[in-house]
Amino acid sequence: MTIYSCGQRGCTGAIEDGYCNACGLAPAPGVMLKAAASAAAGEAEASSSSAITGVSSSRSGRGSLGAGLIEIPPIQASDPAGAVLKNPEVPERKRYCSSCERPVGRGSAGRAGRVEGFCKNCGTRFSFQPKLRPGELVGGQYEVLGCMAHGGLGWIYLAKDRNVSDRWVVLKGLLNSGDADAQAAAVAERRFLAEVEHPSIVRIYNFVEHPDSQTGDPTGYIVMEYVGGQSLRQIVLERRTAGQPLSVAHALAYAIEVLPALGYLHRLGLVYCDFKPDNLIQVEEQLKLIDLGGVRRIDDQDGPIYGTVGYQAPEIATAGPSPSSDLYTVGRALSVLTFEFPGYTSTYQHRLPDQATVPVLAEHDSFYRLLRRATHPDPRRRFSSAADMADQLTGVLREVLSASGRATRPAFSTRFTQELKAIGASGNTGRQGLPDPAEIAAGLPVPLVDSTDPAAGYVATVGALAPAQQAETLRAAIAASSGTAGGIADGREAHLALARARLATGDPEGAARVLSHLSGRGQADWRVTWYRGLTEIVSGRLPEARTVFEAVYDELPGELAPKVALALTAEGAGDTDTAANYFAVVWTTDRSYVSAAFGLARVRLAAGDRASAVDILTSVPDTSTHHLAAQVAAVRARLSAADAATLTVSDLADAGARLDQLQLDPATLHTLTIEVLHTALRMVQAGVPAGEERVLGCELTAKGLGLGLDRSYRALARLSHLPKERYALVDRANKVRPRTLV
Repeated sequence: MTIYSCGQRGCTGAIEDGYCNACGLAPAPGVMLKAAASAAAGEAEASSSSAITGVSSSRSGRGSLGAGLIEIPPIQASDPAGAVLKNPEVPERKRYCSSCERPVGRGSAGRAGRVEGFCKNCGTRFSFQPKLRPGELVGGQYEVLGCMAHGGLGWIYLAKDRNVSDRWVVLKGLLNSGDADAQAAAVAERRFLAEVEHPSIVRIYNFVEHPDSQTGDPTGYIVMEYVGGQSLRQIVLERRTAGQPLSVAHALAYAIEVLPALGYLHRLGLVYCDFKPDNLIQVEEQLKLIDLGGVRRIDDQDGPIYGTVGYQAPEIATAGPSPSSDLYTVGRALSVLTFEFPGYTSTYQHRLPDQATVPVLAEHDSFYRLLRRATHPDPRRRFSSAADMADQLTGVLREVLSASGRATRPAFSTRFTQELKAIGASGNTGRQGLPDPAEIAAGLPVPLVDSTDPAAGYVATVGALAPAQQAETLRAAIAASSGTAGGIADGREAHLALARARLATGDPEGAARVLSHLSGRGQADWRVTWYRGLTEIVSGRLPEARTVFEAVYDELPGELAPKVALALTAEGAGDTDTAANYFAVVWTTDRSYVSAAFGLARVRLAAGDRASAVDILTSVPDTSTHHLAAQVAAVRARLSAADAATLTVSDLADAGARLDQLQLDPATLHTLTIEVLHTALRMVQAGVPAGEERVLGCELTAKGLGLGLDRSYRALARLSHLPKERYALVDRANKVRPRTLV
């Protein structure tokens, strides 16, 4: 694969998914045209080669495993014949009654347990003997080769389809029952599975009946595609045995790959019911969801429900399976895949262990919150759909990969705009050197407008008005359409826009009333919560705002905007450790959130780590509109010590060198020069050894620095158009000018 450089001035990143993995911006003009031309040439060459050799250049055998973000080693397809068990037996410890789930077939007093018999508890017949023998022809078409595994409905067999090129197939029983009518009904009822066609779901070929070799009763079998490779359970066990546990990134990539398959089933009105690592096979670079025996229609009130303890949602017994319970099983599977989880079928059957006790969860807070939402006891608090969950998983995956230090992983959010302003870039700070609450509220990203809302178009038209005009226009429009079916007052967007406009005019109480109205109508969602947080910020209640944004983060663990908001509110509440953590996560993941860079630098400076603050500000790419502001802040950060005696000559030299390289307007240049020279003068007066160094052309002596300050003050005075300001600057120049005999 050809890698195309970003092409933006000074950036060394590469283009991934249309954006630079370093600066996060679109490529420079001409880069993608070059890429497209190269790709077209490559396709033409491949087409020509295929025409000559007769071999297709398609990569249809390869999948998208890794979500385009991470490479996962392929698993070679295994020889089907090697999957047949030489001695198919079910260990006694795994023998249970299919009806009451009590132990059966257990030995005692040194005698082996029976492989066939009747349950002592409920009288149901059991048999752990294979019902099909090698060489047996099922349905007049499928030649049995042997047993592959034992499941809840009996043995699973490998066979060859003698009617279709001897292709390999798998036979699995449909019902563990000796009732002929029930078996026939099971075959008829399950035929809808043959209509399921998805690249990540095992293909169902046929349904057949075959007489039991012992009783003669018909048994229904599902005939499905044979999938080689390894199950995720096997992959994880092998890696753990080798001391290389499955990474969070790999597990997330697996889940992102399979969620569209579950979403496909849900759109068909079906639920999978029994998702777990055992039922997901990786072969080459693809995943296949196998074992459709538990799939049922969402509205099926009477059919049997299959599932596995430790994965199954708690409401199954009372409410039955649903798309939400399927997503619950994905969350549980992610837990089992990523960390040692003893007690997940007992003590922690319906909950997660404490975050602090699991290193992976402690390290990746967003991943922990994702699992917590996916497995919430209340189905209404889980992800709304497979697509919703996949979107958040992808965000968490980008964050996890970025934390590894390989590269930033920026992406456009499907929930939020970009930040509206770089908070802190102006250098205007309020109490304790923090950005003003109004600046925070005005700079944070805002939720994207729901295009299906009846007011979506109208909200866009009033967006160009001043905030006060927006507020009045929206208020009047909402009042006029109230009670009108399908009017703009019916949805959320007009109300949210009104709340935003009132916040912009400094009216948090008015915004709070609008949001309360939505809650009273039962229309509260995460966007209403977000605006509640902004309301608390504008009101100056940063600790309360932090609590509100925690709730948004819980719901959207893959989004960066809530983390920016949490960092800023935590900083305002004095929790600099938490603020630094969230700022770092955001800046490491996406360099377009410049507010995170300025915030992280502030926190580092507050902790006395000037070098780290300078490095962070320097990392703002020169493709950013805030690059110059960041470099100016870096100059100030280099010299921002409360005690001038703690500074060194190298600090001065570095600050001066940085300032020399900046393309600044004359007024800003002279202002910064004055700041640097004043700091140097304080250092000299504090007795810091200067040696022979010079800063901005000035000797590091009281006289040399005084002359430099005099020049800069007078130059600044000449640039001023205000007489009073000019006089003040000349007075300052006179005060710092060294006395001479001339």
